[in-house]
Amino acid sequence: MTTRLDPRRAVIRPLHRPAARRTLVCLGFCGGGTGAYRGWGPLLDEETDFALVCYPGREARFAEDFAPGWEELAEDTTEAVRSAAGELPYVLFGHSMGGWMAYDVATRLERRGGPLPQTLVVSSCNAPYRGVTERDRFPRAEDGDEDLLLWMRTSGSLPDYVLEDADLRRMAIDLMRADVRVRDSYRPTKTRTSVDVQVLYGADDPVIEPEADRQWAEATSGTLRADRLPGGHFYTPAVWEALPTHFAALTAHRPTPG
Repeated sequence: MTTRLDPRRAVIRPLHRPAARRTLVCLGFCGGGTGAYRGWGPLLDEETDFALVCYPGREARFAEDFAPGWEELAEDTTEAVRSAAGELPYVLFGHSMGGWMAYDVATRLERRGGPLPQTLVVSSCNAPYRGVTERDRFPRAEDGDEDLLLWMRTSGSLPDYVLEDADLRRMAIDLMRADVRVRDSYRPTKTRTSVDVQVLYGADDPVIEPEADRQWAEATSGTLRADRLPGGHFYTPAVWEALPTHFAALTAHRPTPG
């Protein structure tokens, strides 16, 4: 990857909140883009801005090559998060592969003097120091095209109109395979972050290990909070649609009703 990061393409801001006091920055999951998060905007209070990081090879960055490996994507994402955060305090969120990416970005920023997120919210991912285990290979590089399409349909990252167009289906499969290659190239470091971490996981998620919350405690010297939610890897549809209401770092700012 030699393309210089263009923040106008790498950071999507669905809301216009120049008076915001904090920002929620979201990182994508394997095979996904920013679309899965865009509906969350109305859930955020008026003092919270919303920034979605777009990885190369999709959406506004479609003309760019996919990242060849984890290191390249992590460096690209670190610069995008710097731009998304700006001068405001921020909460950094990542789902599935994006949870590992959020953790990796936080440790890179910590080594480089920040800016650090106030909190990491990691969703549907095991502790990063374990590396990629068989449990984490979901979906798998050896899966057939139809299996990958089924996974994307189940995750909600594949709109119906894509299934009806052969060229769009091919692009979606290529995107998923590129992201799986990146995920499988992840090599953890022993670096711990000092950032507080909130872990979210589905009660019926086959990917998540039974002791994931305890294992995540090894990845941070800050405080750790773990919340078990209904459903599987993407929770239930109702939970996913309202997921930011479970982010303790955001709900703590809301006034108490009454």
